[in-house]
Amino acid sequence: MTYEPSSHPDQLSPETIVVAAGRPAREHDAPVNPPIVLSSTYVGAGQVVDGDRAYGRYSNPTWDPLEEALSELEGATLPGLIFSSGLAAASAALSLIPVGGVLVMPKHSYQGALVMAQEQAAKGMFVLRTVDIANNDDVIAALTGSGEKAADMLWLESPTNPMLEIADLRVLCSSARAVGAVVVTDNTFCTPLVQTPLELGADIVLHSVTKYLAGHSDVILGAVVTSNPQLRQDLLHHRSIHGAIAGPFEAWLALRGLRTLALRVERSQATALELARRLEMHDGVERVLFPGLSSDPGHERAKAQMLGFGSIICVEVAGGESAANAVVEALRLWTPATSLGGVESLIERRRRHANEPDTVPLNLLRLSVGIENLVDLWNDLAQALEKVADAS
Repeated sequence: MTYEPSSHPDQLSPETIVVAAGRPAREHDAPVNPPIVLSSTYVGAGQVVDGDRAYGRYSNPTWDPLEEALSELEGATLPGLIFSSGLAAASAALSLIPVGGVLVMPKHSYQGALVMAQEQAAKGMFVLRTVDIANNDDVIAALTGSGEKAADMLWLESPTNPMLEIADLRVLCSSARAVGAVVVTDNTFCTPLVQTPLELGADIVLHSVTKYLAGHSDVILGAVVTSNPQLRQDLLHHRSIHGAIAGPFEAWLALRGLRTLALRVERSQATALELARRLEMHDGVERVLFPGLSSDPGHERAKAQMLGFGSIICVEVAGGESAANAVVEALRLWTPATSLGGVESLIERRRRHANEPDTVPLNLLRLSVGIENLVDLWNDLAQALEKVADAS
């Protein structure tokens, strides 16, 4: 089977790329979709030739179409790299920090990446400086070191998990470049259909493919994308030596899920915006965090660098922690579960996790809006909020 990356015309829209990228070459009787290749090793020559697949820990033909598609979507010049999980991809990115270096990271970040960074910093591998990522002055001071060592890496999330703060990506990427820091941007919440960090100045884009890209809550997978040859080589070496590789079946499922990304994102974003507007007016809600609302502090910044506002909403429930728990228990359609970005709508109280930062309110619920009917989703939220209000 021949696979020809970028075999379709240039200048396609992202909505088309998610469908067209990574297809097999158009040969007579060839399949429309790339097949799954199940092999731990490959036939070699008498001597090692540069570019040989050699062994299943280094390469698999099933990875190639997905890695190429992610690269095209993010606007990279090199194929992406998929990993066994989002955290495996994060681990590879953190490995780029030199021993004794400095990492600047949002105080509100994906919990797994934040805990990993804290544990590595506690072991003396690097210095960790956590910041309010929406405050440019705070971030720039941490990058320059204010008389101490300048940063080696800036880790960005925008919107952040779970507080949905919006980072000024252009300004912060430029500031990081000025001190020689590598910029890693976790683009999981947005997907490349909503935000393309490489175009805004980032060096590496990271995804939990588990979430929106695969989109069906049935795959654990991660990815990094970069246009920098040396960074890509270092990340590839980390994957090969540490063995955090994707299974071929998972890669195939993720590519299949990617085909509907544009439709899923369009639907979930539209629903999320209307739900956020309704929640903002509900007496059972103290505060709504969603960059699509004009009242949100990150709204104008989001408009300037995003093509939409995503489909994650956070609400602070009136009545505190117990009321937030009661709302979750009263829901019938929304599923109480960790994770996000699937076709089904999920909800959870984030502070139920012991490692969640104590700056996350106890009564905060994170909503991942799926593709169900808007009225059904709203009716379920409304009845749960009203039931809890009546009981108080």
